Amino acid sequence: MAKKLINKTVVLNVVGTLIIITGFLMALAIPFSFYYDDGMQFVFIKSTIITLIIGLLTKYLTRKKKNDEVKKREGYLIVAFGWGGMIICSAIPYLLSGAFDGVTNAFFETISGLTTTGSSILNNIEEMPESILFWRSMTQWIGGMGIIVLTIAILPLLGVGGMELFASEAPGPTKDKIHPRIKETAKRLWLIYVSLTLMQTLLLWLADMNFFDAFNHALTTMSTGGFSTKQASIGHFNSPFVQYIIIFFMFLAGTNFTLLYYGFHLKFKKFWNNDEFNWYILAVVFLTIVITPIVVTSTNSDIEYGIRTALFQVVSIITTTGYASANYTEWGAFASFIFFLLLFSGASAGSTSGGMKLVRITLLMKNGFLEFKRRLHPSAIIPVQLNGEGVAPKIIYNLLAFVFFYIFVFVSGSIALTFIGLDFKDAVSASITAVSNVGPGIGSINPSSSFAHLPDAAKWVLSFLMILGRLELFTIAILFTPYFWRRN
Repeated sequence: MAKKLINKTVVLNVVGTLIIITGFLMALAIPFSFYYDDGMQFVFIKSTIITLIIGLLTKYLTRKKKNDEVKKREGYLIVAFGWGGMIICSAIPYLLSGAFDGVTNAFFETISGLTTTGSSILNNIEEMPESILFWRSMTQWIGGMGIIVLTIAILPLLGVGGMELFASEAPGPTKDKIHPRIKETAKRLWLIYVSLTLMQTLLLWLADMNFFDAFNHALTTMSTGGFSTKQASIGHFNSPFVQYIIIFFMFLAGTNFTLLYYGFHLKFKKFWNNDEFNWYILAVVFLTIVITPIVVTSTNSDIEYGIRTALFQVVSIITTTGYASANYTEWGAFASFIFFLLLFSGASAGSTSGGMKLVRITLLMKNGFLEFKRRLHPSAIIPVQLNGEGVAPKIIYNLLAFVFFYIFVFVSGSIALTFIGLDFKDAVSASITAVSNVGPGIGSINPSSSFAHLPDAAKWVLSFLMILGRLELFTIAILFTPYFWRRN
């Protein structure tokens, strides 16, 4: 008997587990609702019950398959359907509460949260129920590292292997391994993620934030998401101490988590021998130096304010967090153009940030410069090197394909948005900020604005772009190719 091309049962079984985890995390909003008496208690109780029923029923109907492996095709489908299931279930509190005007806005906010984009349709954040704001932050924390990686840590209990799943979810090309077993790798990554979240919560609480604001901002900083409990984002707090804390943790969140693991074990040599990390520091320092005098002259402020504000916005955008301590579009065309270019970048592979990732940009630059040398020595084999080691040509080919597809998706999204009716600046800015999962852009979607004024059709286009970007393009796009569904 011919073996099935795709084992749908094992796919649905793991998707059921993802939905169950979403339900348990959703239940964390219930205590906040009772404490603040915001009227959302039964909304979250019903939402949690509905989500758990969907997840448990899915697992029950697929319970017989114990020893199936997650192959490459199943891995892609689990990522796609897992995220689809989480999006639908995560939107339930928004839909039942009526806090969002319409289905489109509810799903846009949900997708923006889970993809850690941070684009919002809210113009009245302080008026929202506290439990809704907490769930909004929690969706970003879930999506930050990828709830699927969390599930890999418990996949052995389900009787399935997780390597293919991890490959589909892993955010960028990186070969570092913390531990040879994928289950142990996932556990260590999440331990770092949780520890840094709690550490930041404590520091912000000791600063000028109350516990609720501190916890929410820690959730959305470590996920490089950028949702805030205040309409003015971090600018609301007007506290240098708060801003420096958030800068530090945004920078950590944009660092490869395998490097953070080595850092916790005092193996700092790993940092200095990592080309991508060196470029990361260089980019932040150089851009801060360039932007600081622009901030000082534009705002007529002192040098400390200029350095802090420039550093905050550079780190916020390059890590795709999207927090705002000021509106960089008010600093002139040159500053706006620099931040527009940063929307493409992203920070490190293996971090929670979006964008192309600096490792890809680094490899592209190195390969481009080596082309001059190859033309002078056409018979020589001159490989691109990363961290002192040669990079296989296959990786360079994959990299070029990724960058081409990234630009293709960005341009296609821009065209679709102009067709819907957005002007050129808004369309281009919205498209790249969605694909790179940044949040704010330029034009009418600058850091002081929201996405509420966009047509519903534009919000659905942006939602699709956000999902494509969060899952590194190919994970979703491959499902639309005939090759995926063929046996050979």
